[in-house]
Amino acid sequence: MKIKWYGQSAFLLTTDEGSRILIDPYGKLLGYRMPKGIESDIVIVSHNHKDHNQIQVASGEYMLVNQAKSYTKKDVSITGIPTFHDKVGGKKRGPNIVFVIRTGDLTICHCGDLGHLLTEEQIRQIGPVDILIVPAGGKMVLNGTEAAEVRKQLNPVITIPMHYRTKALGLPGKLLFDKVDSFITAANQPAKEVKELEVTKERLSDYAGIVTFRYD
Repeated sequence: MKIKWYGQSAFLLTTDEGSRILIDPYGKLLGYRMPKGIESDIVIVSHNHKDHNQIQVASGEYMLVNQAKSYTKKDVSITGIPTFHDKVGGKKRGPNIVFVIRTGDLTICHCGDLGHLLTEEQIRQIGPVDILIVPAGGKMVLNGTEAAEVRKQLNPVITIPMHYRTKALGLPGKLLFDKVDSFITAANQPAKEVKELEVTKERLSDYAGIVTFRYD
C-alpha cells in the first residue's frame, strides 16, 4: 500500500491492487491546497465539515463512503463506527465516523475528527489495527496526550498523526492547532518522517512507531 498525505486529514491510499481511496478531502485550507481531479475509486468523508467533505476534488466513478455502515468495492472493505467530534456527545461539533479500511492483509483506521477517547465497545468494533491515523492538534480534536492514549487503546504497529499545525498553515494555524511534538512526546515511540509511505504487512516493522509526512 502507498499512503500520501495532502495536509490536515486528507490522505490518498493506493492498494496493491490499484484501488485509490481518497479520505477527507478539502479544497483550500489556510496554506494547504489540494490538487483537483484526484482519480479515486472510493472517497471517504468522516463528517460534514468543509475541511473534510470537498468531494469535488475527486474524479472518476467513485463510491462515496460517508455513513457508519459497511461498504465493499473491489479489494477494499470499509466499516464505519459512529463517534463524536467532541467530548459531549456531539453537542458542540456534531458526529464523527471512524473508518476501518481493510485491503489485502492490512487494516488501516482513520479517525476523522475524533474528539474523545474510545469506549470499550468502539475499541471492540474497530478491532486489530496495523496503521492508525489519528488527529493530534488539540482545540477542536484530540490533543497530543489524548491522541497518544487512543494509540495505546488500539495498539497499532504504525501511528500517523494528522490535523496539527505545520508551517504551511502560517500564523492562523498557531491559533487553531497544536504542533505534533506533544503527541510524539506523549506517545514515547520512535518517529520517522517521510514524503510518502509505501508499506506491506511484512514491512510494517520497518516503520514501527510514529510516521509523520512532509507537506510539499
